[in-house]
Amino acid sequence: MVPLFDLSLQINGFPIKKAKAELRKIVTLSEKEYEVFLENKKNEIVRFHLQNNPFYQELMALKSFGNWNDLPILNKKNLQKPLQERLSKGYSSKNVYINKTSGSSGDPFVFAKDNYSHALTWASNIYRFGWFDIDFNHSYQARFYGIPLDFIGNKKERFKDFLSNRFRFPIFDLSDVVLEGFLQKFKSKKFDYINGYTSSIVLFAKFLEQKNRVLKTICPSLKVCVVTSEMLFEDDRILLEKQFGIPVVNEYGASELDLIAFENQEGEWQINSETLFVEILDDENNVLPYGKEGRIVITSLYNKAHPFIRYEIGDIGILDEKSTLKKPILKKLIGRTNDTALLPSGKKSPGLTFYYVTKSIIEDDGNVKEFVIKQIKIDTFEIEYVSETELNLAQIKKIEDAIALYLEKGLTFSFNRKDVLERSKSGKLKQFKSTL
Repeated sequence: MVPLFDLSLQINGFPIKKAKAELRKIVTLSEKEYEVFLENKKNEIVRFHLQNNPFYQELMALKSFGNWNDLPILNKKNLQKPLQERLSKGYSSKNVYINKTSGSSGDPFVFAKDNYSHALTWASNIYRFGWFDIDFNHSYQARFYGIPLDFIGNKKERFKDFLSNRFRFPIFDLSDVVLEGFLQKFKSKKFDYINGYTSSIVLFAKFLEQKNRVLKTICPSLKVCVVTSEMLFEDDRILLEKQFGIPVVNEYGASELDLIAFENQEGEWQINSETLFVEILDDENNVLPYGKEGRIVITSLYNKAHPFIRYEIGDIGILDEKSTLKKPILKKLIGRTNDTALLPSGKKSPGLTFYYVTKSIIEDDGNVKEFVIKQIKIDTFEIEYVSETELNLAQIKKIEDAIALYLEKGLTFSFNRKDVLERSKSGKLKQFKSTL
């Protein structure tokens, strides 16, 4: 079988062979050798952008640097200016990979990667999926993602699916009739793995639970399910493993960077230290020790077309105490910095707190399929949900009591049952939104 995936990257100017060879070298470095490699790459990328990138020169307001911790923190608002003004000398829209972020953080922007950096992104993906015996050139993917609905965008995405050996399940309509159609595809096709947005895959698993079916018995070729882009809760993982009959792997990435962390065979969320350098900072930009919660700040070690140096991605997380420079482990991803509710008492609470509280109660009987929580006023929240039957007064009272216990008393909640929840253009489901 022709390695179509690698071939399509090579043809499009992304030197995947060279990138795979470099990645193999980095992976085999000892801890001490890696320390030297990392220091060199950090210095090299900063010096390159200080010499060749007017946008970064202006941000730095210096011609040279001595101390890494004195470098400015780059955020998404810094990047909301025309791409042409942010590219390094020698790079233009004609010789770089260009894409845009999803905007799930509320600050969308267009970004660029030089072709070698983009090839390394794919080499890193290929390497990690290989841990679970998945080969992008030959393994067949069941893809739970959104898709452009305009004619040209749709055809382009379908062609990319063909080259990448994947079958796409569009996730904008996840009614039972549509999910039954998904199930029939698993009966007729030999999929090797599932990849896509967590909420959509969880909804499919709930459908299988209702039908009392295990996916592996219907599609025996399945090896693994990789979920991405949205939080994976522990009870959802248990449901997925039970209804799919295969291991579930949690992925954390960002389109403007790379794959950031990928669960290894030991169940650790291993950070990609080959192409990225990840730091956890406090509110004063001090580097926090392993085990402490803070803002996730990431440096792309190879991207010369566009600087992502000490770039604040907008997420909060913790690195495990057993992390090393070469093998950092993401202990916990807590959520986005902008997913925080401000309460009447002045208390700030992560949006996920509401989600955990309501999820445990709402889903007891499997009636509620999906829900989102919106903060309308400082003391007023709306829960939109999709369910077989409307929530009864006893269920609503349990939710309100739990919120008073975990958060504070005096909050007002309205419950709004819907046929379908609003997703972003990409198909992601934002589980907590504040309109304040």
